[in-house]
Amino acid sequence: MTAIMQTLRIVLRIGTGLSFLVLIGAVTVQVVGRSFIGSSPVWTEELTRFALLYLAGFGTGLALFTGDLVNVDLVSEAMPGRWPWVLRLASAVAVLAFCLPLIGPAWRFTKIGAIQTSPAMGLPMNYVHGSALLLLVMLAVAAVLRIVGMLAGATDGKPEHLVGESE
Repeated sequence: MTAIMQTLRIVLRIGTGLSFLVLIGAVTVQVVGRSFIGSSPVWTEELTRFALLYLAGFGTGLALFTGDLVNVDLVSEAMPGRWPWVLRLASAVAVLAFCLPLIGPAWRFTKIGAIQTSPAMGLPMNYVHGSALLLLVMLAVAAVLRIVGMLAGATDGKPEHLVGESE
């Protein structure tokens, strides 16, 4: 279980990093083009939007692991006994319950994109629409891993802290 979670974290971090790198590159081309040349390539606008979508797609599952998603743990963690654990489990179940019914429509949305292309880049839109599917699947997988880990006793469901953060 720990190996699967570590592998998923690595994949999500790499995907988030690459998406951010593409975003930085596209914005840099835009700024340099507009500042020194007078105009920037039209494809940079699209690429920036697409990179932001994939940044959210990879980053949301990672944020569930690290605790960077919005948590209302001020109340839940102050509760007595086993209640904080139960509420963390219920939260993971709720995330999964919201993701699962949306995966089918996101898949259809992605398939529709195969017959469309982006105006500036000529990229098939299923690659772009796939970011919504990616977001839902990664969030669902992260929720499942949290639920299974909590029920198996491998984790207490508390958000993890990134390297260098103090507890």
